[in-house]
Amino acid sequence: MLDASRPGRLGELARLFFKLGVIGFGGPAAHIAMMEDEVIERRGWIDRQHFLDLIGATNLIPGPNSTEMTMHVGYARAGWPGLFVAGGSFIFPAALLTGLFAWAYVEFGTLPAVEPFLLGIKPAVMAVILGALWRLGKKAVKSALLAGLGVAVSAALLLGVSEVPALLIGGVVGMLVLVLLGHDGTNGTAASPQGPALSPKKAGLLLLAQPAAAGATGVAGGVSLWKLGLFFLKVGAVLYGSGYVLIAFLEGDLVDGYGWLTQQQLLDAIAIGQFTPGPVLTTATFIGYVLAGVPGAIVATLAIFLPSFMFVGILHPIVPRLRKSRWTAAFLDAINVSAVALMAVVTLQLGRNVLISPLTWGIFLVAAVLALRYKVNAAWLVLGGAGVGWLGSWALGTI
Repeated sequence: MLDASRPGRLGELARLFFKLGVIGFGGPAAHIAMMEDEVIERRGWIDRQHFLDLIGATNLIPGPNSTEMTMHVGYARAGWPGLFVAGGSFIFPAALLTGLFAWAYVEFGTLPAVEPFLLGIKPAVMAVILGALWRLGKKAVKSALLAGLGVAVSAALLLGVSEVPALLIGGVVGMLVLVLLGHDGTNGTAASPQGPALSPKKAGLLLLAQPAAAGATGVAGGVSLWKLGLFFLKVGAVLYGSGYVLIAFLEGDLVDGYGWLTQQQLLDAIAIGQFTPGPVLTTATFIGYVLAGVPGAIVATLAIFLPSFMFVGILHPIVPRLRKSRWTAAFLDAINVSAVALMAVVTLQLGRNVLISPLTWGIFLVAAVLALRYKVNAAWLVLGGAGVGWLGSWALGTI
């Protein structure tokens, strides 16, 4: 554990995770890839084994997994204050941008057209994920047994098994096999149970952002801030699985149950969550603003993310102990390779949806070379991809 008393660490965390919150397009797999590059490769704050353990642990608790990874890194770097600074800095840019979009939506009745920029951002983000997958995979696949487990989990995911059951089954079965065959993984650094809680469906939903233009019917009246806060607190405390699960929660209660939103408003809110950077749960910011203005946006945002801060704060101190037991160390190794398999499947799913033209293939290949061979920072790859995507759309006459 790093000494949390050194001055300046909170400022370092705030600057890094604010930057990642600004450029964090592409969903949890992309966010975690960017974190891996910044936290391990460039700063050496956490070793790769500990980072993998944290990823494996995160998939087993509710909430936005990449956001919870920022909190884990913050806790490791500067204790409880670091947890809140890192998590808050990562969430703030997306919440602010989503709130501005919500204001424009209520005032003007349309959503912004950002597809030309996303055309280049998506393949660049895929290259960032590929680089992290390569580095994390080399660390996670410690033996032929673990490689076989990764292949089995990948096959299960491709056949339609959802991510949480696949990771749990992979972790338990892998633990039993590894221990019975004498595997000892107790020499690494510890971590807690979660990983990029992200399904292929969720990743595809996040990256296939299509700007929706629809009329806003105005701010709904009579919505209690207490009711709004309690609803999003419940969502943040129990949300597992893909982006479709979030949509089901919102539609079931906000549209069908409470009648606070129309179906079109919900679709527009989801669209905003898709094409803004950072965690997709800032969809709550948009909904809160539409329902109750600025106070509603603040209450909804705080409520949906609060459980994650609590879960990570409770879980993080337990992580180092898990590596000391032969059984839990084997479970972590199995969970870690399963999480890497999940990232690989996500990358394949994204590739089918993103690499659809010579332009997107060209951006991806160039960005992959820059990321893998020259270790160019993810921020420059994302910004460069956005610029090339816009220029390519302009040249093709689509804007």
